[in-house]
Amino acid sequence: MQANKPTFTKGKGGAAPLYTPDERRRRDSSPWTLVQGILAPIQFLIFLVSLALVLRYLATGFGAGAATGSIVVKTCALYAIMITGSIWEKEVYGKWLFVPAFFWEDVFSMLVLALHSAYLVALIGGYGTERGRMLLALAAYATYAVNATQFILKLRAARLQSASATVAVAG
Repeated sequence: MQANKPTFTKGKGGAAPLYTPDERRRRDSSPWTLVQGILAPIQFLIFLVSLALVLRYLATGFGAGAATGSIVVKTCALYAIMITGSIWEKEVYGKWLFVPAFFWEDVFSMLVLALHSAYLVALIGGYGTERGRMLLALAAYATYAVNATQFILKLRAARLQSASATVAVAG
């Protein structure tokens, strides 16, 4: 029995609220919210450095080892944020993944995870050429950039909804 099952009625402006009041309370009290807030920018910085190293390798043919190492580090950071993110969703929404509020972000996250994992399989298995693996990493990075944008837009919407709710209560 789920007494706190979220209702996704559309609010002002037509957008469904991301959090019920109870979910917002659980989000704000969860240590995983802080973990996600720390891991996300760290992963993004790793991404930027790695992207530069991969592009350098593709442009010059030099630095394959550094680029490869950076992709492995980026993939480990991705696994960490995916695992802790699913724990966060479980604590806030009561479900490990694919909650309605973050359904499409989670779906796209699976593609990001699959491409990063495919890179690791190719690397460990020695499949493809170095250049081919770097191109696979670029595909993984493109999907990561889209997914990161999805989450940034969703968090921005949550802040705007929170600010609207605060104004409505105060007014």
